Amino acid sequence: MTDTAPNDTRFTLTPAEQELLPTEEEVQFYQEHGWYLSKKLLTDEEVDLLDSAADRFYAGHRDRTLPTRPPRLAYWEPEKGDVHRHNDYIFYEDDTIRSILSKPLIAAVAARIAQTGQIRLWNSTLIHKPQRMDDERNIVPWHFDRHYWQTCSSDEMLTAFIPFHDCGEEMGTITMVDGSHRWKETGGDDSTSRHFADRDRSELEDMLAENAAFNNAEVRKVPVTIPKGHISFHHCRTYHGSGYNVSDRPRRAISFHLQDRTNQWRPYQLTDGDLVVYNNDVLVRKDANGNPDYSDPDFCPVLWEDAR
Repeated sequence: MTDTAPNDTRFTLTPAEQELLPTEEEVQFYQEHGWYLSKKLLTDEEVDLLDSAADRFYAGHRDRTLPTRPPRLAYWEPEKGDVHRHNDYIFYEDDTIRSILSKPLIAAVAARIAQTGQIRLWNSTLIHKPQRMDDERNIVPWHFDRHYWQTCSSDEMLTAFIPFHDCGEEMGTITMVDGSHRWKETGGDDSTSRHFADRDRSELEDMLAENAAFNNAEVRKVPVTIPKGHISFHHCRTYHGSGYNVSDRPRRAISFHLQDRTNQWRPYQLTDGDLVVYNNDVLVRKDANGNPDYSDPDFCPVLWEDAR
């Protein structure tokens, strides 16, 4: 891929798509609550293509593979069995999924609510949550994404959660802690930079309770019911999680992590002196100073740019 220009026609929305952008009231809702449920941004046919592409991917299809395996890559493989599956970099490895997620409308919505003139990809994860309650790994504990993105300079990054079907509470839909993106933190240690899968669930529950108490805030949990083709967006500092899938089918989705225009690499040092390394750091090109370039067009392409 190549760098894009601000007037690139790929970033032009049709009049019908313009009608699907968030209103001023919806932008204000996102800014106040830390999450937003979109209008129908994907057609049923596009969602079905995502689902069939996931089937092919799980069966072994790849349009390309990563040039190197990052140190903390989440990557389900068949020998792991019927567990909660996560496969990072799905946007890079599968062209069908890439073509649909590159639809400018998705990133244009993200740009509108995040109030930025540009959206770039940060990462993407294909998710399959089986319909079973005998494995606690199917529960996603309370966390917010900014903790794992300490090498990023921006506090305004966000995630689009894109299910491949109607997604309600019985499927273990994404659940937000309303307004938690505005909380101040009580403080943290090196453990907060570790992914929730590498931490004890009770520890994360305690962290949520402590931060709520510190902010004299109510922990108001909002399960987001997402109709097929609609997308749930959340701020990188919004606490969220999900429960068991108690429906009769797997919950399938993509977490589509996005950067705003200002984001760039920054050093983040642990107490032992080591620098945090995010998976992107070993994949993206280097900038003029030899640091990871979070505008690398292969791994962090521009998905939306406002020409105004």
